[in-house]
Amino acid sequence: MVVRIGGAGLCRTDLHIIEGQWSPITNIELPYTLGHENAGWVTEVGSAVSNVAVGDTVILHPTPTCGQCYACRSGDDMFCSASSFPGVNTDGGMAEMVLTSARACVRVDPTTRPADIAALADAGLTAYAAVKKATPLLHPGSYCVVIGAGGLGHIGIQCLTAMAATHVIVLDRNPQALELAKGLGARTCLEVVDDGTAVLKEVLEITDGRGADVVIDFVGEGGTEQYAPAMVRNGGTYLVVGYGAELRIPYIDLISRGLNVVGNLVGTYNELVELMALQRDGLVTLHTRSYPLDAVGDAIADLENGRIRGRGVLIPD
Repeated sequence: MVVRIGGAGLCRTDLHIIEGQWSPITNIELPYTLGHENAGWVTEVGSAVSNVAVGDTVILHPTPTCGQCYACRSGDDMFCSASSFPGVNTDGGMAEMVLTSARACVRVDPTTRPADIAALADAGLTAYAAVKKATPLLHPGSYCVVIGAGGLGHIGIQCLTAMAATHVIVLDRNPQALELAKGLGARTCLEVVDDGTAVLKEVLEITDGRGADVVIDFVGEGGTEQYAPAMVRNGGTYLVVGYGAELRIPYIDLISRGLNVVGNLVGTYNELVELMALQRDGLVTLHTRSYPLDAVGDAIADLENGRIRGRGVLIPD
């Protein structure tokens, strides 16, 4: 089926693809089209499609799946053995049209502007899935550290506020990002001004020396991999969402402290449906900066240089 793009989110993963970090995994041949956060309107469907119709407004799960393999049958459809990943290993949505599957489509209210929700397809879904893993661990009186209040982090903060009775502590190097986090419900906002030593001390003071029950790292590079594990209480969990660095923890520390380190790759189709329910109810709002599609170079430069608060979205003419 074919979807006319109304908005395509710009993701830090796009920067990593441009830098070549994904090439050993995808073996993609150039040229191809980026864009794995897509929303728009259905324009063509095949004869077997029954869940959406021409004209429907949809947001697309980033990985069209087969529905038949073990992962799909188990509800872990983001690990589908036969899936493609538009924008990563096949042509994506930074274009006027994208070819996709009916299994990837989530219908939304027809009054919804696709540009207002497109980045929820990956940034929002990944943040929501990580928070969903965290919420059973976050009882009243607990502490959750969120590292990064950018494109993913600002969504994660809203999800935490909606889903968990926990003290949210947000860390970021950008004061403007911290102001946004405060407005989204973060209880404590701390600016990172050095290698993380100062904020580590502050987090330990806030938590009476124990550390946070959960640390969600939406950055995953630039030194967070060094100080984030030290912020986790004994028996606590470090959820890694952002990437780019390399984590090194001695086994003796993992064992003696009972640390849990959990990786996060996007989320399931059902989790995207759940996230869109939060969006529909006004509990999650995507903060965006729009660019025309032909200004993709400017958008990438702004993302790379930290000039975007929230998420950049490309809109075809």
